[in-house]
Amino acid sequence: MDALDLLRSLFVYQAWANGELLQKLAGLDQQEHVDQRHTATRLINHNLVVSKIFAAHLSGTRHGYASDNTEDTPALDELSADVAAMDRWYLDYIEAVSPKLMSEPVPFTFTDGDRAMMSRQEMLTHVVTHGGYHRGEIGRILMQIGIAPPWDTFAAHLHHAEPSRRPQVRERVGA
Repeated sequence: MDALDLLRSLFVYQAWANGELLQKLAGLDQQEHVDQRHTATRLINHNLVVSKIFAAHLSGTRHGYASDNTEDTPALDELSADVAAMDRWYLDYIEAVSPKLMSEPVPFTFTDGDRAMMSRQEMLTHVVTHGGYHRGEIGRILMQIGIAPPWDTFAAHLHHAEPSRRPQVRERVGA
């Protein structure tokens, strides 16, 4: 498996994990868990904004964000649609980008004005790990209110997507 195949697999995983988490949040009681739902929505929105910022860096376009979150908090259903669209953008990008461009350094400016440079491969890796970090934060919030978070590890995704990866254990004869 080369780096591009691994990144493709990670972005398929991320789309699945985002969907699982957003579905779980949609089921939260809006009256009982107002603060937790708001915090989780803010974290997902932050992750979406960062994903949009890096998509702009990757495509050489302007993103128009002055910070890594928006002032307003979007409704969860609107946010879910935007996250799904962004996940699709990254999957499409990975299908279109040439392997040669993956190691190409790309200069950009963070929203705080600091200049930086990362390869496309590093940017893509950042987007995936950044998303996992914030899904983990939201998982902790859910646990604190007694709700089991989605089991959204990469290994769980692989076994869900390809059940043949998890063969049934046979009982030992004579054990």
